[in-house]
Amino acid sequence: MYEEFYGLNEKPFSILPDPDFIYWGRSHSMAFAMLEYGILNQAGFTVITGEVGCGKTTLVRHLLDNITEEVCVGLVSNTNDDVKELLQWVLMAFGQPYEIGSTVAQYDQLRRFFEDQFKAGFRSTLIIDEAQNLGVQSMEQLRMLSNINTNKNQLVQLILVGQPELKVLLQRPDLRQFAQRVSSDFHLGKLNYRETVGYIDHRMAIAGQRTPIFSEAAIETIYEASEGTPRLINILCDTALVYGFSSRSQEILKGTVDEVIEDKRKFGIFDVGKPHAVTPIDSARAL
Repeated sequence: MYEEFYGLNEKPFSILPDPDFIYWGRSHSMAFAMLEYGILNQAGFTVITGEVGCGKTTLVRHLLDNITEEVCVGLVSNTNDDVKELLQWVLMAFGQPYEIGSTVAQYDQLRRFFEDQFKAGFRSTLIIDEAQNLGVQSMEQLRMLSNINTNKNQLVQLILVGQPELKVLLQRPDLRQFAQRVSSDFHLGKLNYRETVGYIDHRMAIAGQRTPIFSEAAIETIYEASEGTPRLINILCDTALVYGFSSRSQEILKGTVDEVIEDKRKFGIFDVGKPHAVTPIDSARAL
């Protein structure tokens, strides 16, 4: 819609996870380093947590795009606390028959699959996204899967990615055995002000921007309203570009962003920019 007007090759602020647009702020760099460490060092469990919209799934997609060929990966994105259904999702993620009877039969099918992959020279990695939706029983089932690893042979690695509730779940006393097997973990934080500037500039450059479009004051307002959450930054920037295009404005100024935020408050399905305890711009610049 606005791409040609602003000289862009594509939309720079889609909310879909796109590894091509990934911005390597400190938090995202550290989180991905932990993911890589877990894969390269064959960690039993790796846990990555972060707030909604902070880019966890984008990191997973980037990992999948760059994983080595000798690693067989299964990705589960649909999660709940049904133990039998969880094993079915895991079987399907690895391309295995999942309409088999009992939980024991499903577990045995996975065990044989992981053993066969190991004998063929492949390591298996199970990634569970939105893992905060799992419950205690499902976590215990995953711990049982890790028991397939025998002696020095790491047949399967598990990576759990989820919202902060996942940390709370893993801190339960009855999941102590599970938590003690986590050898690599990181909490993905929001962007500070300087990173927000870099994030917007980076995505605009990838999309083909030749000259700056967002004013400094506009970016400051976007940061304050989004509190540095990448998905909210995307929503505000994308909508501001639509508003700018409709008024034929070559530059996105603070007034345009203010109008976007006000309309989101009045007519949107969720509130943005409402008063919160946010980091002041002057302090955030120093971070």
